[in-house]
Amino acid sequence: MARHHLPRTGAVFLDPRADDRSLRVTWHQESQLVVLSLWRDNVCAGTFRLAADEVPDLIALLRQGLDEAYDAARERVERVERPSEAG
Repeated sequence: MARHHLPRTGAVFLDPRADDRSLRVTWHQESQLVVLSLWRDNVCAGTFRLAADEVPDLIALLRQGLDEAYDAARERVERVERPSEAG
């Protein structure tokens, strides 16, 4: 039986919908890959291999979405605060 060593670099993100669901992100330097895997309980339900040179594009997309979410939240707060400042 082959032994598989866990990568040294990675993280686990828990799904707020259920404790048994998670996303695991692991770097595999030897293959120049980042593996995104979906887990339910302790069973891997699927994986996606992302080439290391594509990671900056994924980061840029996530950053853009986060920036847009912050902008939208800031606009909502400003709309709520404006009427109270006028009164």
